[in-house]
Parts: sequence; C-alpha cells; structure tokens
Amino acid sequence: MQAVEISGAGGPEVLKPATRPVPSAGANEILVKVAFAGINGPDLMQRRGLYPPPKGASDLLGLEISGEVAAVGDGVTRWHVGDRVCALTNGGGYAEYCAVLADHCLPIPDGLGLREAASLPETFFTIWSNIFMTAGLSAGETFLVHGGAGGIGTTAIQLGKAFGATVVATDSPGERCDFCSDLGADRVVDYDAEDFVAVVRDTYGGADVILDIVGGPYIARNIKAAKPDGRIVQLAFARGAEVTVDLMPIMLKRLTYTGSTLRSRPDAFKTEVARQLEERVWPLFAEDRLKPVVDKVLPLAEAAEAHRLMESATHKGKILLAC
Repeated sequence: MQAVEISGAGGPEVLKPATRPVPSAGANEILVKVAFAGINGPDLMQRRGLYPPPKGASDLLGLEISGEVAAVGDGVTRWHVGDRVCALTNGGGYAEYCAVLADHCLPIPDGLGLREAASLPETFFTIWSNIFMTAGLSAGETFLVHGGAGGIGTTAIQLGKAFGATVVATDSPGERCDFCSDLGADRVVDYDAEDFVAVVRDTYGGADVILDIVGGPYIARNIKAAKPDGRIVQLAFARGAEVTVDLMPIMLKRLTYTGSTLRSRPDAFKTEVARQLEERVWPLFAEDRLKPVVDKVLPLAEAAEAHRLMESATHKGKILLAC
C-alpha cells in the first residue's frame, strides 16, 4: 500500500511517500480501506519529534480516518466488510489501509459522506471528552474558545451552541472572526484589536469554561477571564508551555485548571467517548444542528504541503488527505 513516512524529526519536508505492507486486523480490530485522513496538531508534534506514538501503535501519522471496512478481526461483531465508518486511531492514518479498534469506530452520520466524516473523530472526541465529560459545560454557561476558526475551534463553537452555551470565540484577522460568527459564536473577539479578558468580563461577567490552545501569555489572562468556579482546559501551547503563574486567583476563584492528550487515554475511555458521541452528538448532523468544516483536501502524497498549510494557521476548519 502507499503511505507517508517520517524520515526524521523536522519540518514538513521530512514527510516522504513510501510503500508499506498492508496491515492485518488483529483481535477486536477492523481493517479500513482509507478514503480520507485528517491532519491534526498532534501529527505536527510527532513529525517534529515531540510526541512519540504509544507502545504498539503504528509509527505512521494519522489519528482519524474514514473509509470502508476491508476485513474484520476476531471478536468483532458490529462491523462487516463493506460498512462505511469513521474512526479515531492511535496512528497509521496516512496510508491506504489502517487497522483500528472496532470500538473506536463510528458510523458515518446521516447526510454526510466519507470526505466530511473524516474531519470528525479527533476533534469531536477531544472536545466532547474535555469540555463536556471533564469540564462539564452546561446550557446557559459562557464558553470562551480560543482559535475559533481552526479544527478544534470550529468543533468547540458548534458543540457549545448545540448544547445551549453562550459561546465567545477569539481569532484574527476579520475574515476568520466572521467565519466564527457564521458558525454560531455569540461574540467574536479579534485578538489584534480587542482584549478578550475585558470583553468577557464586561459583557458576561467572565467565562465558565475556557478552551485554550495558545498557552504562553494567555494562561494568566485566562485566569483573569474566568468566573468563580470556572474551568480552564488546556489542549495545546502554540505560544509556550512554560510560564510563571500567580496561584492566588486560582484559589480565590476556586478554578479548575486541566488538560489532556487523547492518544494516551485508555482504550476503554475512548470507547465510552465513542458511545456518547454516537448517542448524543451524531444525530445532530441529520438535524442540521452541526456541520463538518473542511477547508482543503490534498492527495496523500502531498502530506508535506498539508502540514505547511496547517502550520501557516490560515486554514478554516480541517485539512484532509485523500488516500
């Protein structure tokens, strides 16, 4: 099969087309003939040598895919050859075939195709598990989403609105801010023109839940922007992970500061996330309350260009590879 390998830690140029043996479906796994694979932040980190795959996982990049079931392993009863699925993987998505745990697969939501469905697993698993299962975002609360026009942000905005939150998004320039508004954000802050702390505090009395992918100077500002009993979820550090923080406001406001990496979570946890998504979120696509946001699709052999595009931070929504 055709695949994309990492020749060594570095920039996008280290991604090289290669030929690999087709993997087999092990116990409780299915083999998927990949139609599309999503590009995600952890892929960029692994390519740079900063995020090694877990033990036993494929060394190939690719944490989400869509396609057709080509084979089923022992113990699999739900899926059959020819079924169309999308899946969260531990790696291996940048290839024509990928073996994945059957319990981490989901049906294609009604009304969507394989292209759109490939954009869902990584961000929806991430937002649902962190914002709803852990931070407990509830209807009527204020939800601050940094980087609203990116893959994580577009998912967060839509899920926040679908479940009754007031959503404030940050981004820049104006075109990306308008995009966030079109997705349903109640207020969008252009971070080059406004102070999100002042906007959130003056307009909403602070944020109940904050999703941050920026880090660096945003960490202290998020603490200022949070309401008492607020929850701050850190999912990435575009501007740095090492900061000096005054802990007194965290104590006085009774804040919860948390974060996670989805890939390292136990399989059983990801199975539960998949179950909740299928039950509570997937039906919303058929009701037109959620929509996939795909910015661009490139051929598998152009994975390096896809990484360059993502690192430029000019995309809106997800970037996919056609396999």
